[in-house]
Amino acid sequence: RRFGKTMAMNMLNSFLDIRKDSRHLFKGLEISDEVEICEKWMNQYPTLFLSLKDVDGTTFENAFNMLKFVISSLCSQNSYLETGENIRENEKDIFSRLRSQTASITDIKGSIVTIMNMMQSYYEKPVILLIDEYDVPIAKASNNGYYKGMLEVIKGMLSTALKDNSSLKFAVITGCLKIAKESIFTGTNNFVSDTISSTRYNEYYGFTQQDVDKLLADAEIEEKAELIKEWYDGYNFGEFEVYCPWDVMNYLRDLQNDLNARPVSYWKNTSDNAIIRSFIDYTGAAIR
Repeated sequence: RRFGKTMAMNMLNSFLDIRKDSRHLFKGLEISDEVEICEKWMNQYPTLFLSLKDVDGTTFENAFNMLKFVISSLCSQNSYLETGENIRENEKDIFSRLRSQTASITDIKGSIVTIMNMMQSYYEKPVILLIDEYDVPIAKASNNGYYKGMLEVIKGMLSTALKDNSSLKFAVITGCLKIAKESIFTGTNNFVSDTISSTRYNEYYGFTQQDVDKLLADAEIEEKAELIKEWYDGYNFGEFEVYCPWDVMNYLRDLQNDLNARPVSYWKNTSDNAIIRSFIDYTGAAIR
């Protein structure tokens, strides 16, 4: 958590979304030197970006209502689809229910694939799907006693969107917890899981030593390097030693105001560790 997953997803959305002109955002960055990649991918595909971070509630009903609100907001962001000439009327009807928050559980389970089908019909191109914090609704449900009900809904949403979906170009999904493929991604083909122990993307999440050295040089406080390493280094992603960006950036902010500011653990109060606590409680006193 706080290692840049959501920022990376926002970056992908800005780079890929056909509705945007993102040349100014990436001008001067390394990707702008990759002319063929930019011509092929930059703002060339309809892109659907959904975050499930706010789907929470003490009961299934409350959480499901929050999910309906999130889907409604997604529909509002894509309201142009309601007037698309090439879009089927039954899909427009479902879209209208999703947007007005009158959708049934069945509508919600098929919501992502419905919107993607409409986008493909509108743009005549397959859709790139980005889902951030996919595990939050399930983790919250586990904490509050409605795991099976929420799992059924999220599984329905993801399986219809990812399996045998002709509207899908590709999907990128992020989360903090690795939920078993058998429980939520059943039947999904070509599904590849990358974790902090994988090797493909390790250097792109968190700050590497080179990143921190550059930040300190830009801020002209290189003398704080050892202190920052002592406090905020210590993560190992495959072959890379990684700093927590949240801690580093917050401490640099404090140093801008006071060069004698003491480092603290900014990260420790930013997440809910209820699931970890439940596992510790389950193992009993011996493991503690």
